[in-house]
Amino acid sequence: MPMDKKADQEKKQVLLRLSPTLWKELAAWAEDEFRSINGQIEYLLTECVRKRKKISSEKSD
Repeated sequence: MPMDKKADQEKKQVLLRLSPTLWKELAAWAEDEFRSINGQIEYLLTECVRKRKKISSEKSD
């Protein structure tokens, strides 16, 4: 199910609870890559979804 650009631009908000240790790790990683923590989390989730889709399509071949 492809998402159209308008739907992609309408960002959803989620409440995410993280341990202080994970928060610090993400904050350091985000700083290393010149992203906000929110941007880093979104980037990581996007990469995980992309990887999952790739693996799923390889299995179906």
